[in-house]
Amino acid sequence: MEAGPTIRITQVGAYVFTVDFGAALPDLLTDEAPPIGGGTGPVPEQMLIAGVANCLCASLVFALGKFRQDAQGVAAEAACRVTRNPEGRLRITGIDVHIRLGAQAAAMPRIDRVLDQFQRFCTVSESVKAGIPVAVTVEDGGGRRLA
Repeated sequence: MEAGPTIRITQVGAYVFTVDFGAALPDLLTDEAPPIGGGTGPVPEQMLIAGVANCLCASLVFALGKFRQDAQGVAAEAACRVTRNPEGRLRITGIDVHIRLGAQAAAMPRIDRVLDQFQRFCTVSESVKAGIPVAVTVEDGGGRRLA
């Protein structure tokens, strides 16, 4: 198993957290939307769809390069659908990503081959599509494991 990226999250306000990506990158401030939070940073749902969309775009750029296609830039918009489950709790029930290329398809003779395979290179969207088991541990300030 390969080690993946890690982050550190620290609460700095009611629903405000800093996300530390490591020494090479600045911290990111996150928050919940009003009325719960102050809306001072992206909400977790935005972080998730940003990760999915970014990975898809990077995978597309990779595939474009593999087939020597000049898309003249890649841009995307992502949205998620949020509904309540039977217990009344909010859940993300779908993610829609719309990707735009700068070039016309006619200028990219191998675009069909690119489009046929780029999604398979995307670690994040392929993982989200399959469902991600999450193991959670909780410890107190003294390091005692609580759960």
